[in-house]
Amino acid sequence: MRKSMGWLPALLMTPMLLVAPALAACPPDGQTIASLQALKALKFEMSDNDARKPLAMALIACLGDPDPAMRDDIAYSALAAWMRANAFDADGLRAMRDALYAQLDGDDEQGFRRPYAALVLSEVARTDRIKPWMTPEERTTMVEKAASFLESLKDYRGFDDKEGWRHGVAHGSDWLMQLALNTALEKDQADRILAAVATQVVPDAAPAYVFGESGRLARPVLYIAQRGFYSEAEWMKWFNALPPKIGDPAQAYNDSHWLARRHDLMAFLMSLYIEADQSGDANIHRLKPVLVATVKTVP
Repeated sequence: MRKSMGWLPALLMTPMLLVAPALAACPPDGQTIASLQALKALKFEMSDNDARKPLAMALIACLGDPDPAMRDDIAYSALAAWMRANAFDADGLRAMRDALYAQLDGDDEQGFRRPYAALVLSEVARTDRIKPWMTPEERTTMVEKAASFLESLKDYRGFDDKEGWRHGVAHGSDWLMQLALNTALEKDQADRILAAVATQVVPDAAPAYVFGESGRLARPVLYIAQRGFYSEAEWMKWFNALPPKIGDPAQAYNDSHWLARRHDLMAFLMSLYIEADQSGDANIHRLKPVLVATVKTVP
């Protein structure tokens, strides 16, 4: 009987293996909340470089943790601190990037995992603009993934007093901003970024943005403008497509959704105008008359 049931452990183990990534331990094996808090107190400095990479990979699973102290103060903060300290080689960055890409897939009912994966991917993108390591093909793939992430967002929750931040629109914008800042950015990639931003400037289903989303959406636009890819006429065409997204003029000032969309558009345009007005960069400053003309078309 024992011999004939030798297949049973393997059969029972199969579904466990299939779901293991979704059930990854947080805190990671070998760590406790106290040990991670102690590491945070040390500003995430580690004397054992060989231990940093596996811990970093394990902390990726914690980006979806419902506890903001674990998700934000430890997992995101540690990963960002290590990347800004140039602690990983290209192979390590690729491994983290691909694991973060995987975090963007699947359901995210609580709404933490995908936005925080995008936020950490903004730090991955930053490493490549500071010291290039991605191939042009990898960079193109990242632009597409970042643009698709922002376009896909339907969860507009920002900050909650108990649950902390989700902030998908802002985090996706940060990812696109780092890509826009990269001097290797090509015009067709800039086109893709602008198309994605346009979907969330005046989204149909969003409430009025109150957590700084409009300002964050403005940042990739500003850095693309800095590159000088587009003429004034091309910018005018892009901006002219935004006011109609507010909706039926017959609903003007008589519908809460119409008012929310108008608020979101005006907040975006004002964020850009202030930066264009104050910027010493000639290409960014050239947005100013385009923005004034666009504001005049808003009901």
